[in-house]
Amino acid sequence: MAADPSALSGLRVVDFSRFLPAAYAGWVAAEMGAEVIRVEHPRELAKAEALFGAEDDPRAAARRRARPTYARNKRSLRINPGTAAGREVLHRLIAGADVLIEDYRPGVMAAMGYGHAAMQALNPRLVYLSVSFAGQTGPLAERAGHDPLALALAGALGRLGGHPEPALPGLQVADTLTGMSATIALLLALQARTRRGTGEHVDVAMSDAALQLQLVSLGRHDNLDDLAALGTWHPKGGVWRCADGGYLCTTDMEPASWARFCSAIGRPDLTSRQHDLGGHPALQAEIAAILATRPRDAWAELLAAAGSQAMPVYSPEEGLSHPHHAARGRVEAVALPDDAVPVRQLSLPFGFSATRPVPPRPAGPAGADNAALLAALGFDPAELEARGAFSAERGA
Repeated sequence: MAADPSALSGLRVVDFSRFLPAAYAGWVAAEMGAEVIRVEHPRELAKAEALFGAEDDPRAAARRRARPTYARNKRSLRINPGTAAGREVLHRLIAGADVLIEDYRPGVMAAMGYGHAAMQALNPRLVYLSVSFAGQTGPLAERAGHDPLALALAGALGRLGGHPEPALPGLQVADTLTGMSATIALLLALQARTRRGTGEHVDVAMSDAALQLQLVSLGRHDNLDDLAALGTWHPKGGVWRCADGGYLCTTDMEPASWARFCSAIGRPDLTSRQHDLGGHPALQAEIAAILATRPRDAWAELLAAAGSQAMPVYSPEEGLSHPHHAARGRVEAVALPDDAVPVRQLSLPFGFSATRPVPPRPAGPAGADNAALLAALGFDPAELEARGAFSAERGA
């Protein structure tokens, strides 16, 4: 019996994305069965190689291509969109597509011949998803920037990490938030198309997505300048250094949970001091001294048994390897062709009772699907080659 089609089977996505925020939306679509065709500009490939260095070993190069989760299950079309020959191919491809995803600065796609207005005229049902640093409108729309700049613009960078001074996060916060926002927006636009019959332009900005980090603060304060200074402690949560140098995080903000925490550390008398704001510095010092007497995992085990809210502060490797994530299938070992060692990748961050993602297929070489895709579109690769469709040179 043939497998049931996944949620987005039959959908075609033309994906011009180069970075995580936009690539995330294409990954979710591909994981859910859509045909996602990744347009890989030879010049962008060369820029990436200049930025990250080239791999001389073919196996290492293949692993680098295959490693990113958000590149898998996509087909690769290596072509220069800025050439006349490239435009012929891509216009024909887009004419039959459902979605176009791009992450260039506003105006760049139009200059190459793929702006929203032109593509909507070509294909009125096209959902056109633009992901950019600061959006398609506003005084900063022309600006370029990466994850930390979006956090800075949103007023969030200085609140991350508990540093006395702002510092770069060690993970991609705005990138991932933007990817999730882009995915939600894309699915909403597809649902709207089902009702309306035509597509639309979807504008997703990294700065907008990062602004969502202010939701809770905005719900508690009229003026966010009134937020407590970084380092100000309250029993709602803390990070504690333990005897072995490891760290423990606690979030016992509910009164019952706070009482369990105090009893578990042998100090039930601290329960009544939870809301003594003036006494918090002394209370923090007392708890820190207590938690410094045992190793991290010993405290975690004791507090978990007591029903307190505590979790070791795991390293990235410890977090990825945790049995809980394995039990939920959130980390996968994905086999590679011609390599006995699989790559570790993530699954989608949600589950379904009936719908199933497609099996993971890691990204292959750039242009691996050129022959099949071009043949299906009715083009002769040799003729396109002669016309410079695959060149890294700037097109006309």
